Amino acid sequence: MRTATLKRETAETKIELSLDLDHQEPVTIQTGVGFFDHMLILFARHSRISLEVKVEGDLDVDSHHTVEDVGIVLGQCIREAIGDKAGINRYGTSFVPMDESLGMASLDVSGRSYLVFDAIFDNPKLGDFDTELTEEFFQALAFNTQMNLHLKILHGKNTHHKIEALFKATGRALREAITINPEIQGVNSTKGIL
Repeated sequence: MRTATLKRETAETKIELSLDLDHQEPVTIQTGVGFFDHMLILFARHSRISLEVKVEGDLDVDSHHTVEDVGIVLGQCIREAIGDKAGINRYGTSFVPMDESLGMASLDVSGRSYLVFDAIFDNPKLGDFDTELTEEFFQALAFNTQMNLHLKILHGKNTHHKIEALFKATGRALREAITINPEIQGVNSTKGIL
């Protein structure tokens, strides 16, 4: 059972998150930030995981703490659910077109944390979501999953489409990386550990 559940409470957010890497249902997202909910649903669908997220955040301030803290907890749960990483592909890469936009995600569930983020958003806000928080979310996700994550918008104009392409591409790359491959014996590393 590759599952994890975590509750995290700070002065800024209260988060309950559960996931299952090997089942696709249920997916229920309630962060209080509509656009972010939409992106997390897309991420779950394209990574083919079950994801339940419930957040009470200090949205009277802004959505920064909510978005970043969900990235932290989601990363911690993914890392826990993967376990010892025996038999997984480890690497994943995906290109996702979204109308005029094309996003790429490439990742390595290596135990080493790094984010390369190459995307510019012309629209600073989508609903209650500050678009600069896209990078904050992926930074928190990468560092708490302990993975290398490279994200790039190759081209595009519409900010919604660009961000959607990145969330979908990351979900699809993650699915490839966490898939158990029967041809892999033990951990996919010459070190014998990830």
